[in-house]
Amino acid sequence: MLEDKAYSSHKNLQAVSDTGAVPYIPFRRGFTAGKDTSTLWSKLWHYYHLNRDDFLAHYHLRSNAESTFSMIKAKFGERLRSKTDTAQTNEMLLKVVCHNICCVIRSMRELGLEPTFWAHDAPAQKVPD
Repeated sequence: MLEDKAYSSHKNLQAVSDTGAVPYIPFRRGFTAGKDTSTLWSKLWHYYHLNRDDFLAHYHLRSNAESTFSMIKAKFGERLRSKTDTAQTNEMLLKVVCHNICCVIRSMRELGLEPTFWAHDAPAQKVPD
């Protein structure tokens, strides 16, 4: 799980760890692993400081997700108009699909790529009655 420094509390680290995920949450300045820290807190603090390159490689994956969310909100709006949870989920998934299509079209234009459409060699078969 990838979060920013505002989420680096004992409670949040434990909640993420309890789900089986590794919390890649950087620690705030000035924190030291002292006697009063939990085993999980101390373990993660040492991993953060001793394996900084590996930690940051995982942590910076969140910038890709945040950029994508920002692009979707800018192009299609921040709000969902649907009322039910299922409809809202479908609406959001549709926004993601539309975003991906826009990215493909933009990449094709920027890179000068021509799409290739394959024609079916065999005629369509009739479905028996």
